[in-house]
Amino acid sequence: MRERSFPADEIVPFASERSVGRRIDHGDRDLVVQPLNDETIQGFDIALFSAGGSRSEEWAPRFRDAGAVVVDNSSFWRMHEDVPLVVAEVNPDALNGHRGIIANPNCSTMQMVVALKPILEAVGIERLVISTYQSVSGTGQKAVEELHDQAEAVIEARELPAPGVYPHQIAFNVIPQVETFKDGDDYTTEERKMMAETRKILGDQEIRISATCARVPVYTGHSESVNVETRDPLEPEECRELLAKAPGVIVVDDPANGVYPLAIDAAGRDEVLVGRIRRDPSHERCLNLWVVGDNLRKGAATNAVQLAELLHERDLLGMATR
Repeated sequence: MRERSFPADEIVPFASERSVGRRIDHGDRDLVVQPLNDETIQGFDIALFSAGGSRSEEWAPRFRDAGAVVVDNSSFWRMHEDVPLVVAEVNPDALNGHRGIIANPNCSTMQMVVALKPILEAVGIERLVISTYQSVSGTGQKAVEELHDQAEAVIEARELPAPGVYPHQIAFNVIPQVETFKDGDDYTTEERKMMAETRKILGDQEIRISATCARVPVYTGHSESVNVETRDPLEPEECRELLAKAPGVIVVDDPANGVYPLAIDAAGRDEVLVGRIRRDPSHERCLNLWVVGDNLRKGAATNAVQLAELLHERDLLGMATR
């Protein structure tokens, strides 16, 4: 918010009781964390949530009823039919007619659909086969610390601490599981999110999608291999041209010279990097893309702030109480 000079007269951070009074640097001033209760949440135009599904379930309606428009980063509201699921560069018009709560998509879905939207508009999309390589920061600070501690132990030839966040060692390893398996489903909750959210954001329930999500020992930046079957033919060079003109996308594609998107290059950036754009030799209407983005910025915080900016610019605040 500070970097983008968000036009706020007042910014108030809320958190649990144990964090009340903590000071947060906001450039020219400190923000003091306030307790979360029905009295303190009155009088706001926008509430940005990133506190988990149970908090969002409880407090989003309460902020809405107090007059704020909520932009929620948890998974709780995403698939509710009356809640728009919005990516700023992809489906901003979905904000129109909102009912006071707007959902921010899953980080892996978010960066992918930014790259897919120009292709969808130009030639249509029939099928997606996705493999993700997701960084540990997507799980939280404890996961970052777990990777650090395990890597340090391996390098120093010490006994590895037992994994606590992940089911297996993450340092120098790849775990083909992101989130959990539920009710005998062979797909994880993360994979189900990618499939369902992609269809909702792109506005096409007929797109066939298969996803495999893996956790890799990278601190920040999700990488994805995306196989796209288009409705109409699209040449790789045409695809590069489309993506080069698209908002929020940077084409990084000269593989013969070692130029392609890297997680370490995406970290700290708001754009989605796309490269390795090439024909699938097994299908005349399929392309392969390598898509990389910062899961903490565009995959979460940046899009939430972009949505708040759009709500302000389009005079869509206070609609729940109009």
